Amino acid sequence: MSAAAIDLNDLPEKLTGPSAWVGREMAGNPDRWLYRLDEADIADLEQAAEHFLGLGRDVGEITREDFPLQRFTGHLKDLRHTMREGVGVEVLRGLPVERYSQQMAATIFCGIGAHIGSARSQNAQGHILGHVRDIGADANDPNSRIYQTSARQTFHTDSADVVGLLCLKKAKEGGRSLLVSAESIYNRMRAERPDLLLKLFDPIATDRRGEVPDGAKPFMEIPVLSWHDGCLTVFYQRQYIDSAQRFDEAMRLTPEHVEALDMFDRLADDPELNFAMDLEPGDMQFVYNHSQLHDRTGFLDWPDPKERRHLLRLWLSLEGDRPLPECFRERYGSIEIGNRGGIITKETRLHAPLD
Repeated sequence: MSAAAIDLNDLPEKLTGPSAWVGREMAGNPDRWLYRLDEADIADLEQAAEHFLGLGRDVGEITREDFPLQRFTGHLKDLRHTMREGVGVEVLRGLPVERYSQQMAATIFCGIGAHIGSARSQNAQGHILGHVRDIGADANDPNSRIYQTSARQTFHTDSADVVGLLCLKKAKEGGRSLLVSAESIYNRMRAERPDLLLKLFDPIATDRRGEVPDGAKPFMEIPVLSWHDGCLTVFYQRQYIDSAQRFDEAMRLTPEHVEALDMFDRLADDPELNFAMDLEPGDMQFVYNHSQLHDRTGFLDWPDPKERRHLLRLWLSLEGDRPLPECFRERYGSIEIGNRGGIITKETRLHAPLD
């Protein structure tokens, strides 16, 4: 259904199901989203990584077959279900990254990713492994990426079905991970301000922040919320929505749009709806971008560069996932299930920079 055709009668009064969670439930029931690796799991992951490293290939080329797991595949099948039909969030805890080289840690992370879905390039260079750390970028620069700063990110989605993070080093202070269900935000807005909710189905412009494909506009026109094939799908980054207003050809935000976006932000920030976690070294967090938003608080880093906060990031496309509206082609390139998201061209060679 197109944004122009949306009517309140076309939308459900309330979304139910495991992905429409509220923060207090998740915080009080970590068994819903936390899986602790045992020694047998770790041994299985290590032997698969050693097998792959023996092939002498780039980590970015890893496949399920190259990362042969004996027993952990069963849980990764459950994890895929958690993303698509479950709560949409999972943390794998207990990987002993302190005893690994960065290459070994990256191989295990990318190998797990290969069993979950298809890795997507996070930039035009074909990097499937992103490095989330403060490189001194200015969060106020409209061409900088917020994840390369120490500033708070605010709640947002990434440009793939699933985003995965592996924590290698945590900050001296701050840098907490926050999560909120877009479906729970929808439920509150539907009940309290349905007039503002409808504004979020308009084709609101989002700044590409300098990552502009050939022939494309410098911004995308994807609604914050889309109702398609019986699913609510979210696409959101408020700073990039605001900075897209610098382009004359972008749809102007009316006072009602701004009020709707402000309410969306206020509900995302509501501790009744969201919950926070500290990612420890060795934690792997996976989040389903179509129903969940994630955030990171600002942080103070260590003076020693070797000890500074550092996470690895994967973008993954899932087999058997939900259909996406046509407008997502602007960001995802393809909307083919299992082969969408990220930045892929015919010339792109997937690889994984290790530093």
